[in-house]
Amino acid sequence: MAYRYLLFHKPFNVLSQFSDGGADKRTLKQFIDVPAVYPVGRLDYDSEGLMLLTDDGPTQHRLSDPKFGHPRTYWTQVERIPTESDLDPIRQGGLSIQNYQTRPAQVDRLATPDLPPRDPPIRFRKSVPTSWLTLTLTEGRNRQVRRMTAAIGFPTLRLIRVAIGSLELGDLAPGTWRDLTPTELQQLLETGRNRVNRHRVKPLRRH
Repeated sequence: MAYRYLLFHKPFNVLSQFSDGGADKRTLKQFIDVPAVYPVGRLDYDSEGLMLLTDDGPTQHRLSDPKFGHPRTYWTQVERIPTESDLDPIRQGGLSIQNYQTRPAQVDRLATPDLPPRDPPIRFRKSVPTSWLTLTLTEGRNRQVRRMTAAIGFPTLRLIRVAIGSLELGDLAPGTWRDLTPTELQQLLETGRNRVNRHRVKPLRRH
């Protein structure tokens, strides 16, 4: 059996599921007609960007399990313009968010990227400037990027996932999908196996 591995650019206000979302909410089934594929992890309804889908159950399970900590990179538009020192709490970790302490994460300021416009657009306030950040996380808590930027005083206005491990969004248009290339697939499967091997418990030696 040949498994399918897809990359999808999820638009804004689309649920990361195929089942009916109710209240006229769009779901993955409006965009992807490949049978029996399921998302690896999730992306919030009001977030955009890269999703990986597959019908390879074991790989889907490995890559969805938070304990393996595969990196995910996001571009986020925030209110106001943070300084480098403003970003240090994210880099250092230990932010208290909903009864947990965040791990250290990579974050840097980002020049305004060339992106398709969001529909609907973000709210605009003439008196409040905005800026962009790039963040790479190895944990996947609910709405974590938004909560981290809010915790340091820079609320997120727009959030786009641009990479999952070595897989990149690139120029994939919103609402479209493609199969992984052979090179991407090889890298994905090797990453999954390597992370499983690192988390295996070594047997105790007899003395």
